[in-house]
Amino acid sequence: MNNHVKNLATLLSFLLFCGSSGPLQAADRKPNVVLVITDDQGYGDVAVHGNRMIQTPNMDRLHSISVRLTDFHVDPTCSPTRSALMSGRYSTRTGVWHTIMGRSIMDSAELTIAEVFKAAGYVTGMYGKWHLGDNYPCRPQDQGFDETFYNGGGGVGQTPDYFGNDYFDDTYFRNGKPEKAQGYCTDVWFREAISFIEKNKERPFFTYLSTNAPHGPFLVAESYKIPYQKKGVQGSMAPFYGMITNIDENLGRLMKKLDELDLEKNTILIFMTDNGTAAGAGRRSRGKKAPGAAAKKWPGFNAGMRGQKGSSYDGGHRVPFFIRWPAGGIKGGRDIETLSAHIDVLPTLAQLCGIKIPEGPPIDGKSLAPLLRGEEPVWPDRTLFVHSQRIEQVKKGRNNSVMTKRWRLVGNKELYDITADPAQAKNIAANHPGVVKTLNGAYDEWWKSLSPVFTDTVHLVLGNPAENPANLTCHDWHTNNGPVPWNHGHIRKGPAANGFWAVNFEKAGKYEITLRRWPSQEKKKIGATKARIRIGTLEKSQAVNPEETGAIFKLDVPAGKARLQTWLQRTDGKACGAYFVEVRRVD
Repeated sequence: MNNHVKNLATLLSFLLFCGSSGPLQAADRKPNVVLVITDDQGYGDVAVHGNRMIQTPNMDRLHSISVRLTDFHVDPTCSPTRSALMSGRYSTRTGVWHTIMGRSIMDSAELTIAEVFKAAGYVTGMYGKWHLGDNYPCRPQDQGFDETFYNGGGGVGQTPDYFGNDYFDDTYFRNGKPEKAQGYCTDVWFREAISFIEKNKERPFFTYLSTNAPHGPFLVAESYKIPYQKKGVQGSMAPFYGMITNIDENLGRLMKKLDELDLEKNTILIFMTDNGTAAGAGRRSRGKKAPGAAAKKWPGFNAGMRGQKGSSYDGGHRVPFFIRWPAGGIKGGRDIETLSAHIDVLPTLAQLCGIKIPEGPPIDGKSLAPLLRGEEPVWPDRTLFVHSQRIEQVKKGRNNSVMTKRWRLVGNKELYDITADPAQAKNIAANHPGVVKTLNGAYDEWWKSLSPVFTDTVHLVLGNPAENPANLTCHDWHTNNGPVPWNHGHIRKGPAANGFWAVNFEKAGKYEITLRRWPSQEKKKIGATKARIRIGTLEKSQAVNPEETGAIFKLDVPAGKARLQTWLQRTDGKACGAYFVEVRRVD
């Protein structure tokens, strides 16, 4: 969405609110929306789905009073799912196909769900995990959210996050500025979201509540973890379950607050997750012996599906989706088995709320509103696609699934009749060559439709007053060689790695660029004797005092897009890129 359209959206929002002579009257008021999405919680990580170990009474209660989309799919990993959810478009179209390496940054030209609601007069708030860009113009506050409080990167403890965060009493970012918080991360996100709801109870609001839990590292209070250990849940699965139980308690608090504020009936409440389970079905690390006399080891539960997070099988991308709106004709307590996906959420909510979607990039999703209201029980079959690339440049045929109501074509070669074989145990491609050919043809057309963005790169804008200075981190390095230090543990180890940032200097002028080994708030020594920087064809080297915290370059930089890369020659004999770079326009 370009700046002109965004400004018009903001103005329209203001006029709609002010023109009502105060808060909208109940008869005229559009429904509120609260969208809760958890991180790495799979379909089987909810008790009501058949998991007899995990405790999720509030998710179970919401399930009982909601419409459940039982064949709902997302991408197999975090950022791609979020970009599709925000835009209503397949993630690759938005510039997102990885969780790091500059490929988790959503193009600012996308029209987000927050921008859609803001243009319709809603106040918008975002709390928790964003994972679609940590720099202007890709931050949540740049993409339609009026109020934001979030962690950096893809989770607490990842490189763009405030250094040293560990899930408890951390520092997060309020509209881009660091702010100390008290309490466990999930409790903080729900507390902030509830405060936003209370503050805006007299006008329509859109709340995006995106937890970083139960994503690893699996950190949670002992009181949530130990009860599962005592029941025989081993390794990382015990804290993983504990994190989900904590989410469940907070979900209960949220539902109770909506009821207390008399907002429950006219609030569309959605609960969903972003990909298959990360630790609820295998992949368990060997932990210490559980306290007490442990029962027989719990094997985990994946609702009978094959695959987990990152997988092209259904276990990697089929997730829970509950939606409730008592005042809107959505009769709860029933399942809808129609094939659906993350790309459908934006158009569905827009139709349910009576909102016209402003002009923007073409949406791939389809409104499910008629299904949810029971107006169209017969739904035409459709073909949907998910894939997991996780590389610098996309590769055709990599980790994909082509889906219809009956069929799953995995990796362009394996065919499963999902209605007869939901566990995807028997590859029947040889028995149905015509189906394989048809689905591969659909995949080819889909891939062709994505191809215009394959050579595009989302550039971080430098020198704009909205973020000056801008703080770049190695989480967003582009590279085909070596690792990207994407979390604080990597930074502490100091790998000999490097890469470049794709940037766009908005204005030519004088810039002060500081290269660091550690984030500025740590005030730690750079530990390097020489530093070098290259911006396009502009290059400069200088000696460095290893006792200083950074190496400062003062450069005249031309306007425009460029690759920005740095080098540090360290006192330990290793060379690496500066993991943190601060860019300030000074004229």
